[in-house]
Amino acid sequence: MTQPTLYHIPVCPFCQRLDILLTLKGRRDEVDFKVIDITRPRPDWLLARTRGTTALPVLETADGYIIKESLVILQYLEDIYPERPVAQRDPYRRAVENMLARMDGEFFSQGYGWLMNQDAARRDAFREGMLKQYAQLNDFLLAHAPSGPFLFEEFGWAETVFTPFFQRFWFLEYYEDFELPDEPCYARVRQWIDACLAHPAAQQANKEEIVKLYYDYAKGAGNGALLPGRRLSSFSFTPDWRTRPWPPRNKYEHSATDAELGLAAD
Repeated sequence: MTQPTLYHIPVCPFCQRLDILLTLKGRRDEVDFKVIDITRPRPDWLLARTRGTTALPVLETADGYIIKESLVILQYLEDIYPERPVAQRDPYRRAVENMLARMDGEFFSQGYGWLMNQDAARRDAFREGMLKQYAQLNDFLLAHAPSGPFLFEEFGWAETVFTPFFQRFWFLEYYEDFELPDEPCYARVRQWIDACLAHPAAQQANKEEIVKLYYDYAKGAGNGALLPGRRLSSFSFTPDWRTRPWPPRNKYEHSATDAELGLAAD
């Protein structure tokens, strides 16, 4: 092996983090991206490398070692490709961006939890929880970077960590009619989100792709699992998502068939 190999899912936000980092550094061509089909059991050769774990992304180094967890892989790539640093080098500034990056867990969990929710009576509670997450990000940015648009001068480490989630939460707009209110308490985080979404290094996915592929998540089935009565996952590689119709938005009262999703004829 002459270069690192990244085993990944193209539309996965954790995998996209690594793509963004490498793109910012101009080193994407120096890592071999291998796509894994999550609608099928993980191949034996991959399970042998990962010692049985199925979570992605996974990086196999040029020396054949295995590294897991997206933030750990991010740091490894930052270390082996030190040119064009993405992470801050000043210790205090690095601490600030790490504090912001550590807020990703609750943000991610709230958004995905709402997407997978199947109880319409809980929608308002999820909406309030999501707004709380945005308000916390807004407060942090006002304290550490009031002028913006990014945390520091350029799109950096914290933006690499969060931008894939900002994009994935397009599915909340579509399936839950969620919009961030146009209110002062969200103005700074809205500025940050808009700048992140527009950055050239973060254009690996688009709203149509995310909405179509994440339909099964919206019905409570994640990671390629099949819903009752379905034969194909919305994460299937074929037919290509570009050829499929937009899914029905009413996830609480209707379950689309394979045919409705453009996956196959019933």
